Amino acid sequence: MKKFKLLLLALMCVAFLPSKADEGMWLLQLMQEQHLADRMKAQGLLLEADDIYNPNRVSLKDAVGIFGGGCTGEIISPDGLILTNHHCGYGAIQQHSSVEHDYLTDGFWAKSRKEELPTPGLKFKFVERIVDVTDKVNNKVKSGEVKEEETFEYDFLKKLADEELKASDLNGKAGISAQALPFYAGNKFYLIYLKTYSDVRMVAAPPSSIGKFGGETDNWMWPRHTCDFSVFRIYADANGEPAEYNENNVPLKAKKHLAISLKGINEGDYAMIMGFPGSTNRYLTQSEVKQRMHSTNEPRIRIRGVRQDVLKKEMAASDKVRIQYASKYAGSSNYWKNSIGMNKAIIDNKVLETKAEQEAKFAAFAKAKGNTDYEKVVSEIDAAIEKSNPILYNYTCFREVFQGGIEFGTPYLILDKLKEAIKNKDKEAINKNIETLKKVYADVHNKDYDHEVDRKVAKALLPLYAEMVPADALPAFYTTIQKDFKGNYDAYVDHCYDNSIFSNEANFNKFIKKPTVKAIEKDPMTAYVRAKYDLINKLGNELAESMKGMDLLHKTYVRGLCEMYSPEPKAPDANFTIRLTYGNVKSYNPKDGVHYKYYTTLKGVMEKEDPTNPEFVVPAKLKELYEAKDFGRYALPNGDMPACFLTTNDITGGNSGSPVINGNGELIGAAFDGNWESLSGDINFDNNLQRCIAVDIRYVLFIIDKLGGCKHLIDEMTIVE
Repeated sequence: MKKFKLLLLALMCVAFLPSKADEGMWLLQLMQEQHLADRMKAQGLLLEADDIYNPNRVSLKDAVGIFGGGCTGEIISPDGLILTNHHCGYGAIQQHSSVEHDYLTDGFWAKSRKEELPTPGLKFKFVERIVDVTDKVNNKVKSGEVKEEETFEYDFLKKLADEELKASDLNGKAGISAQALPFYAGNKFYLIYLKTYSDVRMVAAPPSSIGKFGGETDNWMWPRHTCDFSVFRIYADANGEPAEYNENNVPLKAKKHLAISLKGINEGDYAMIMGFPGSTNRYLTQSEVKQRMHSTNEPRIRIRGVRQDVLKKEMAASDKVRIQYASKYAGSSNYWKNSIGMNKAIIDNKVLETKAEQEAKFAAFAKAKGNTDYEKVVSEIDAAIEKSNPILYNYTCFREVFQGGIEFGTPYLILDKLKEAIKNKDKEAINKNIETLKKVYADVHNKDYDHEVDRKVAKALLPLYAEMVPADALPAFYTTIQKDFKGNYDAYVDHCYDNSIFSNEANFNKFIKKPTVKAIEKDPMTAYVRAKYDLINKLGNELAESMKGMDLLHKTYVRGLCEMYSPEPKAPDANFTIRLTYGNVKSYNPKDGVHYKYYTTLKGVMEKEDPTNPEFVVPAKLKELYEAKDFGRYALPNGDMPACFLTTNDITGGNSGSPVINGNGELIGAAFDGNWESLSGDINFDNNLQRCIAVDIRYVLFIIDKLGGCKHLIDEMTIVE
């Protein structure tokens, strides 16, 4: 247990060091031990640590939660009003949109609570409790109940969470679930209890020309002028407990909501962000960074670029397709551009050199300490990375083409069961499998799928995949393409997309009316899907084997790094759990002779306007408000309308929608992006260049009030002027 005590000392024993940077996605539960409040107060915090997080009473933590599957949202009224980003609510907005009711283009404004739209599948989760279970995990390892390498696995963590929940006073309470997760690469473990509300309704969303202003061009860029917000509301049963949608549900009486500041911001002002950052990799070795560049980012960039070109063309030609593929395209392009920016920033910001310097320093530390595990860990990681590089490259190509790119497929396992039932003349089993197939067909041909668009994607991606990977990484159907179709990819795709049982209603209805073994065995798309899964299983097994033992190597390396840097505290990598980051409002200088100030205004929207470019269209109503200078109480002292601002906060994906909070604990904005020059930040935080881009809360309220005509929403908020 000695090594765990050493890590605890490294994590918690912190001298009062001068504030030098804002790196750190800090754990709320370690704030006291790491003396974070003292460091935050030095930068302008006026609250106590207990005001931010207190396991025994309500605190700021209770106003923040997980919005949907991958964003953050905050409660901004006593009646459960949620603020998040427009791009976080985009899937819900798209879900409610049609050609007749195009909320993506026109925006949506509920003028009363009766008009708020139920959104099936959308959930909001609060963190109910956080418990340290490190000793329990370590004792299980020590007793032989579990192997150390198994403590990283889903099955063990799920079993642990279930056991702890069952023994907890929270067991059986509405909406409560538990998850156990490793932190600091498995040197610490925490159990997190979540409370999930599943009746979340859409309240307000600006037109995409405002909520996505600048589109792909401005994504990850500064200066920014995007009013990236949407508003939802949590509904609960009469007792305020989670419940599925029911017309009798009522708005949640939130136990904590954020007050909103209209006092404005100045350079140097304190800013903190609470949210759920998705994933960072700050403890990677140099070889692992190179792997990220070449085996993950490069194939992703190339494949997504080709697919997006197809989608963009089809979306421009049809409003129906534009609405269907809006969310898919946005999700794909976001990390396509992120990957491009990351690879560029790794080079520009000399991340590889920084990692090499850290490894040299660590080698000297390990030698001086006489710790043989530390002395050899980097070389062991490097050896595993070298072995896994080509496998990971092939695996990434496969996932991008066949899991993230081409959508069409058939459920070959269900068809196999049906085939057996037909052979056995088991009518009950035949009917059961046919009913399942009907549901699957509806899922494949859902409202957001267009068969002809997907056909074009397949025609673009199948030959690209063959060009990018070696022959042994090709699914078996590539032999069919060469043998039966003489290498003509278009002909093969047309054959599959026209003749499969699942191609269209006519084919499907004909089959289920009289299902036969011959039809199943001849189905071209079933052969395609079977070959696809055979290969992904093979690649997955090869990758797992090549990376065997890597979890324990990382555990050793992270423990060593924390010891080396002690007494300075280190934050664990992000894993979509609640974190706090603190910093300041600050401008920056991206390159020689260039200075970016810390805020933008509505004037910049008008300067960027381009009616011929859908990314830079400005709604007529917004132009009218601008010309009239009708900004109400939301304007700057000089009369300008603020739009976005910069802080030095440490954020990543998952932080989208996170509240930006001032020193008094009041909401001043919502985080929505990072800056282009620091996209290597998930791997290496840059003290000079790292910036968080946030939409100013005054711009949000101005759009809700003046453009959306929803003053009733403003009236239910707590405004501080």
